Amino acid sequence: MKIYDRKTGEYTEITQYGQGALKFLYGNFLGRVLLKLAVSPLVSRIYGKLNDSKKSAEKIPGFIEKNGICMEDFEDRKYSSFNDFFTRKLRKGARIINKEKDTLISPADAKLLVYPVKDKARVKVKGRGYSISELTGGKIDTSSYAGGVCLVYRLCVDDYHRYCFIDDGYMKKSYVIKGRLHTVSPLSKGYKIYKENYRAVSILETKGFGEVIHIEVGALLVGKIKNKKLRCFLRGEEKGYFEPGGSTIIEIFKKDVVKIDEDILAQSKRHIETKVLYGEGVGRKC
Repeated sequence: MKIYDRKTGEYTEITQYGQGALKFLYGNFLGRVLLKLAVSPLVSRIYGKLNDSKKSAEKIPGFIEKNGICMEDFEDRKYSSFNDFFTRKLRKGARIINKEKDTLISPADAKLLVYPVKDKARVKVKGRGYSISELTGGKIDTSSYAGGVCLVYRLCVDDYHRYCFIDDGYMKKSYVIKGRLHTVSPLSKGYKIYKENYRAVSILETKGFGEVIHIEVGALLVGKIKNKKLRCFLRGEEKGYFEPGGSTIIEIFKKDVVKIDEDILAQSKRHIETKVLYGEGVGRKC
C-alpha cells in the first residue's frame, strides 16, 4: 500500500497491520464464515476487556518496535494496560494547531483521501457508492451537500488515536448508529463498510466552514469510540478518541465552502492516501 508524504514529496510502502489474518477473513470462503463472528460488537468488547488487563501491557514494547512509533511525541509515563497505551496523549507541543481562521485543519494523524460529492448528494468512496443519507443513517436532510466535498481520514494502528474539532463552533446534533465492525483497510472493499459499520455522527456548526458532517467510524476490534459531551468547542480542542484498532473519520462539506490543497487532490485522483497530522492545514476556505 503506497502512502504520500507531503513533507518530503516521497512515497512510502506500508503493510496493513494484521494483514495475514485480514486476508484470511476477507479472502476465502472459510474466512468469510468466521468473519460474521469477527465483525460483531461482542468480539470487539471481549478484545477491549483483554486489552484493559495489566497482562496486556506486555505487548507494548513489541508493538512500538514493529510499528516504528516515535515515543518522543508522547507523555513519558508508565502504561497500565495496552488500552492505556493505545489512547496515550501527546506531549505538549508535539502537534502544532494551525490557527489561521481560513485554513481547514486535519482532525487527526491519518491517511487522507478526498472525494467529490456528486449530484443527489452521492459520493464514491474506495470504489463503493454511497449517498450522504446512507452515511448518516437517514436521520438528517443531506440534500444541501450535493456538489460538496468528502474527506476520509483513515487511522492506522500506529497513528495517534485522539482527534480534534476543526474549527470554533457548536454541536447542532449528535447520535450513534449501531452496526458491524469491518476493517477499514482496502481488504474490505467488497463491503459497504461506511454504511454497515458502527458510526458516531456529529453535525457541527462551525465559524468558518458552516455546517459540517463529522462521522467517526468504528472498525474491526475497535473497542469503543469515546466522545466528549461538549455543546461548544474550539479549533484544535480534543473531541474524543478511539480504543484499539484502525478507524476512520469522515468529514463532509457543502458546495463552495472549502478548497482542498492541490497536492492532496492530485494524490487522491490517483487513489493514493496522503499522510497528514493532527492540526495540520489541508485546505482553505473558498
